[in-house]
Amino acid sequence: MNAHTAITPSRPGTVSPITGPIAGRSLEIGSGFQARSFKYADFGGAMDPLIMVDHFTMSESTFGPHGHAGISAVSVLFEDSIGAFNNRDSLGNDIDLMPGDLYWLKAGRGGMHDEKPRPGSRAHGLQMFVNLPAEQKYDNPTALHVKARDMPIIEGNGYRVRVVLGASNGVEGARSPALPMTILDMQLSAASRFSHALPAQQAVWLHAVDGSATVLIDGREHPLPAGRAVALRADAAAGELAISSRDGAHVALVQGQPLHETFVQRGPFAMATEAEVTAVAAACERGEFGSIS
Repeated sequence: MNAHTAITPSRPGTVSPITGPIAGRSLEIGSGFQARSFKYADFGGAMDPLIMVDHFTMSESTFGPHGHAGISAVSVLFEDSIGAFNNRDSLGNDIDLMPGDLYWLKAGRGGMHDEKPRPGSRAHGLQMFVNLPAEQKYDNPTALHVKARDMPIIEGNGYRVRVVLGASNGVEGARSPALPMTILDMQLSAASRFSHALPAQQAVWLHAVDGSATVLIDGREHPLPAGRAVALRADAAAGELAISSRDGAHVALVQGQPLHETFVQRGPFAMATEAEVTAVAAACERGEFGSIS
């Protein structure tokens, strides 16, 4: 990916309208990786602090060991994944993620990462780049693994919601090692509806993983067709977000506080300036991010 300066979102002040639905881009690498890819620029910056989200399936090693800096690289596996998704990094972690698990690598000043399905396995989920604020871009790297069995579940009339990270409806899950963030993995039956309180100054990105849904906010309904994504933000005041589906749907919600910071991205690196991106890329080439044994 070429380096680019991202658009800085507008400052808070009003309730932002929904951006989307966005179809994203089809991405295939080799014979074992397929994704629907959503980028920051697709939403005019409205998905801040997210830089990128890939809704992916992976059945064989694709990327090999690679570096990250200035971001958190986050993997969320859906429960229909098959087998183990091996995750290694330069912090010494060598973990087999299982269906439903989360792995959060806060790369900070730089770390190496590799993830691939074990033979015969198939990973299905989201891979996300979450921007770090300028003051955290040179932090030492750290990581978090949350097992599916440790994620609380909210169940009600026609819905089942995994609290992968953060909180909803008074139910609290694990906390990220970087920016506070809520990630919900929602299964909606036909004619069901799930409500989630949206705090002020928070942005939400919603993706219809499977099936179509409707998003209700500020008394208005917005369609969320299958495979597409929308972004919105509660600026001046908190609100309530409701997601419903006529025929049933699988929907992912990612919520965080926008950074409102300009950044420069080059592939797996995102720093405050072009010079900083060049510097971390050179440090990675020199082996200063460590190694994966």
